[in-house]
Amino acid sequence: MEATRMKIPCAGLTSILLFAVVARTASPQESENAIRAHIQGLHSDRGQVVCALFASAGDFPKRIERAFARVTAQIMSGRATCEFPRAPAGVYAVSVFHDENLNGRLDTNWLGIPREGVGASNNPKPRMGPPKFAAAEFQHSGASMDVEIIIHYL
Repeated sequence: MEATRMKIPCAGLTSILLFAVVARTASPQESENAIRAHIQGLHSDRGQVVCALFASAGDFPKRIERAFARVTAQIMSGRATCEFPRAPAGVYAVSVFHDENLNGRLDTNWLGIPREGVGASNNPKPRMGPPKFAAAEFQHSGASMDVEIIIHYL
């Protein structure tokens, strides 16, 4: 009777280990077509980075609620990474901002100039107003890719 009790936990442990191996192998497959935005130049680790992936020019970069996907990322040592998993092939642009006060929106002054750091894919130079979609767009083939973005404080 004692030997039977020992087999049940071993069988259960084997099932748990097998599930863990399968779950671990499934994660990279899901992220095979991910777009990862690596953000640098953040002047503090306070707050979070808000990233938006746009599939068209219409609302880029101001209307993040209409973005194809949105994510937030923690800041560590002036850097953050936003990942957009399972992104189909297509043309995209990423906009990011440093949400220092965690209110979920880009704070601006009365002229509309950002009070928090901003950036976009392809790192267009800050000019009067936000960058155009054409300046930030990139082609995503469907395979995993990395995009480097530098935050600018205006």
